[in-house]
Amino acid sequence: MAGSLKKRGQKFIRKFSRVSIKASEEGKEHIKENFIQRLSHIRKIRLLVLEWALLIIALILLSVAQAFWSGESYAVDTYIDGGTYIEATVGRVNSLNPLFATTSSEKVLSKLMFATLSADDYSGHPGPSLASSITHSDDGKTWQVRLREGLVWSDGEPITNDDVIFTLQLIQNPAVSTIYTANLENVKITETEDGAIIFNLPSSYADFVSALNIPVVPKHVLENVPLKTLVEANFSKDPVTSGAFTFNAMQNTGVEDEKVVYLTANANYFLGKPMVSSFAVHVYNNKEDVVTALGAASATATAELEGEDADKVSGKTYYKRYTSVSSGAFAFLNTSSPILANVDFRRAIRQGLNLAEIRSVSPGTKPLDFPILDSQIVLSNFPTIPPENDIEAKAKIEELTGGETTHLEIATVDSGYLPEVAEKFAENLRALGIECSVTPYTESQEFVANIISKRNYDILIYEIELGSDPDPLPYYHSSQAKAAGLNLSNYRNSLVDDLLVGARGATDENLRARKYEKFLEYWVTDVPAIGLYQANMTYIYNKNVLTYNDSNILVNDLDRFLDVNDWAVNKGTKNQTP
Repeated sequence: MAGSLKKRGQKFIRKFSRVSIKASEEGKEHIKENFIQRLSHIRKIRLLVLEWALLIIALILLSVAQAFWSGESYAVDTYIDGGTYIEATVGRVNSLNPLFATTSSEKVLSKLMFATLSADDYSGHPGPSLASSITHSDDGKTWQVRLREGLVWSDGEPITNDDVIFTLQLIQNPAVSTIYTANLENVKITETEDGAIIFNLPSSYADFVSALNIPVVPKHVLENVPLKTLVEANFSKDPVTSGAFTFNAMQNTGVEDEKVVYLTANANYFLGKPMVSSFAVHVYNNKEDVVTALGAASATATAELEGEDADKVSGKTYYKRYTSVSSGAFAFLNTSSPILANVDFRRAIRQGLNLAEIRSVSPGTKPLDFPILDSQIVLSNFPTIPPENDIEAKAKIEELTGGETTHLEIATVDSGYLPEVAEKFAENLRALGIECSVTPYTESQEFVANIISKRNYDILIYEIELGSDPDPLPYYHSSQAKAAGLNLSNYRNSLVDDLLVGARGATDENLRARKYEKFLEYWVTDVPAIGLYQANMTYIYNKNVLTYNDSNILVNDLDRFLDVNDWAVNKGTKNQTP
């Protein structure tokens, strides 16, 4: 049995061996026939193989190039978050409380750190800011304000009606003198059960929304501070804020009264966190120091320089931008002056002036013929100003004076183009046979008390704010022809008074326009003032930064900060979505 199995195994092994050998020989033959023998054919098709290989390589390279090009085409150099914007200002910083901001530096800091109930928009018109809505009754005597939801102070506390009413009561308190007190004179303020703040005015006022451009201060910080120490309170040195930036630190530079105030982007700002990480306001003592700082590239920008000072630093590093604001320079003719009380004499002066020549010494400004701007209200009819004729004017002046020499005192302030404009104005008067002297004063409390309030001049060359909405009442109503008023011409006309009061209270835009058109007719006829130019802000800024949009209409120079959360100093690369 064992022998039989052994023989079977040996037989199987021999058979398997023969099959394996045969398969191996057939495999070799197959490889030889289908591969080795065909290798020689490659020579015949090597060009085609090479072409296919190159095509595949080219496709791979093109795919890589396309991917790289696509990434590059959607990547752009642009401004990115981060960095510090440094603005140079002039004027001491005595307090960071926005209710007491009087100097240029303090006003800049107030605008950066504190939001207001209303604010001017990009078109130069007032509207809600912290407020979500501002509405009025048909007669314009009752106004209602509602706050936005979700407003937050920089310390995380909510901004509420309590803060608003607390601020308004501070402003109205006789023991507290703020720069906003006049805005709320004789205004009664209450709150409704559903959260509206009501303002009841003593008379109709169509532009009361502009009067609400008031910063709000935090009740939870100031409610226990004695009124007599309000200006010096800790809040005035380290405020809780609501604007685009929060207070970080204030550092003395070692130069008397010169400081740097460092601000940080406010993540709680209701219009969004600013792109720049921080904003520094470098406070200088005078414009010469600002010129030096810009020359050393120690500041990003400034709005403090004009004329030759601006020309000294604009060039390779800095741009110079002129932006009109809603202010105007006028020659106010004091109708209480013995010779200027005669309306024919005032008309002769206007007729004899070469206004183009006078305006030429204020580069970058726009001619201004009237005390109402096109940006304020649409008027269909402007009165015609009589054309210049120096020969007729000189003859009229000789007739009115009987050939005797007349002397006029011209006052102005030593600011911007005003001294040069005043001197050119005086040259024109001398050519008409009028002797005159020009005195440029330093704009100060003494100037207001001794020159403005007393109307201690024959002619005042001066810039006044015209505002976002037309309201010439403060400058031409008889009630303002007093020491505390702004009727700088001492102009009195009962018909004009009625027109100005009626226009101020008219909520119907067409009715207001008709009243202002009639007012302008009297203004041209009576010549209480002569328009010179619309003022502008000269802004010097580093060429590598992104600052305010040049298409914005500015009511005043502080309105440049309207879009400050979009300003930037850093550049980088960003990918755009295809």
